[in-house]
Amino acid sequence: MAENRKVNVEEAAEKAMKEHKGNGKQFVIWIAALIVGAVLGWQQIPALDALFNFVASVFTRLFQFIAVPTIALAVITTLSMLGAKRETGRIFAHAVTYTMLTTIAAAAVGLGLYLWIAPGNLPADAVGAGAANVPQNLGKLSYYDHFLSVIPNNLLQPFIAGNVLSVLIIAAMVGLGLAFMPKSENRDALLKVIMGAQELLFTLIRALLYALPVGIVAFAGQLAAQISAGVIVGTLGKYVAVVMGGNFIQAFIVLPIFLLLRGLNPLKVFKAMSPALAVALFTKSSAATLPVTLASAENNLKAKKAVSRFVLPICTTINMNGCAAFILVTSLFLMQNAGFELSMGTMITWLFIAVFAAIGNAGVPMGCYFLTLSLMSSVGAPLGIMGIILPIYTIIDMIETAENVWSDSCVCAMTDHDLEGKLEDSGEEIEAVG
Repeated sequence: MAENRKVNVEEAAEKAMKEHKGNGKQFVIWIAALIVGAVLGWQQIPALDALFNFVASVFTRLFQFIAVPTIALAVITTLSMLGAKRETGRIFAHAVTYTMLTTIAAAAVGLGLYLWIAPGNLPADAVGAGAANVPQNLGKLSYYDHFLSVIPNNLLQPFIAGNVLSVLIIAAMVGLGLAFMPKSENRDALLKVIMGAQELLFTLIRALLYALPVGIVAFAGQLAAQISAGVIVGTLGKYVAVVMGGNFIQAFIVLPIFLLLRGLNPLKVFKAMSPALAVALFTKSSAATLPVTLASAENNLKAKKAVSRFVLPICTTINMNGCAAFILVTSLFLMQNAGFELSMGTMITWLFIAVFAAIGNAGVPMGCYFLTLSLMSSVGAPLGIMGIILPIYTIIDMIETAENVWSDSCVCAMTDHDLEGKLEDSGEEIEAVG
């Protein structure tokens, strides 16, 4: 018996070493692709830049194609298996608690940096010129319109439009409906079709991951070309320093502290989730990154499927650390330029407005920008500044999205760690992405 156990341990160790070696090789390839893309993009060759833009658009479209059904199927299958069990409440409570704590912390870091760096006001002529860049139709949207657009009134439209929150609501209703349906042949047949569709989707994800180094070269080249073209202007230096600085402090100091307090190694979690962070950086969409986030959590982090497939789709839409900081800092910046009195009470109030607004934001490219635009339109702030910010928001959005996905990963890791040994194994779980 002891010999059999020893053999099993050795086989498991050998398998783990092979998986680790494969992950390390993949990481090296991705880093090399990043460097090659950055060097080529810095050369400012028009034909090459056009090629990079085309390839980046192709990969972005492919991730968007996979993202929405991934969110829907992950939530439906998880809730259908856990909806009638108390584990659902446990997982949800941990996920929401960590989401609120990390999002409030991100906004607080942004507020602290804003008070310390104290960006000044922009010239009036610059604000007037920037007004031309603001999307006029979105500038007139109210915040109520934003929330109303989340409520689905059509089964297909949210999937066609890529409205992540609406898709999440539909998926939650279907998943809970399946969970509480009387067990019958029809229910079992429907579940088999849904799980079969999820397995097919994960096969497509694996294929996309194999080709991803090509996409990384294109994304890195695209970013390098934008930076070398002088996208960031000096007049917004302090504002950019606050936004970027807040993101880096949250990502490399605050979130690792959360992990350490729960007994987790931040470096180990970061390395395991690095593929998802790289994709998030370049797709600028935590929703589009979800397939890679799920794969990284289950394959590298070894998170339980019951946790990862419930927590990560939810976090994709409600856990927006970078977005909360951007909304708060940008709102304060605009209101300051409009002459609003920014007392400490006002700033604290806007901190919580930013947190709840970020929770209601969909994980799509430029989601935070348009949401901030709606908020500032409702209070009469100078929207011309949003036009000035627009050219540099591409880079801000990349950093924010990577931070959001890193926070999602931390919430998943902490929830999985907290519930270790407290969840029942489900026989209905499907094979993870390999």
